Amino acid sequence: MSALSAESARPLSDLEKQLLDNFQHEFPLTSAPFLDIARQTGSDEQTVLETFERLQQEGYISRIGPVFRANSIGVSTLCAMAVAQDDIDDVAQLINVYQQVNHNYQRTHHYNLWFVVTAASQFELERLLEDIQQRSGYAILNLPMERDYHIDLGFKLQWI
Repeated sequence: MSALSAESARPLSDLEKQLLDNFQHEFPLTSAPFLDIARQTGSDEQTVLETFERLQQEGYISRIGPVFRANSIGVSTLCAMAVAQDDIDDVAQLINVYQQVNHNYQRTHHYNLWFVVTAASQFELERLLEDIQQRSGYAILNLPMERDYHIDLGFKLQWI
């Protein structure tokens, strides 16, 4: 689950802060988005790519990619699992292997591991959830969307 604690987080550079803060929205939709970001941040394309890669490896970001409105391309669902605390990191890492998983997060609740899955069809979605259950050993609570709400997941980060 790549969660960062305050103790393990290293100080971030100005470029890292800019990349994390400024490109949650308005990511350039061009043939050379990382070059465009480099120009906007006063850097170069290679440095931007390497910095994003490092931020991903260190767990500051999970992925860079589009987020589409639920069920507009394929089908998606919200899932929850009640995972033993000793297994939470292993199960989260297992879930992260699946490209169809948009994101996952831990909550303080009986259902303590939540994630969103998108698949090309309902059949593929069901196969994927069954595979995760089989491999993890934990049941999945499937919570398909009944009503559409837009929640903006981008937010201004607080730098200490």
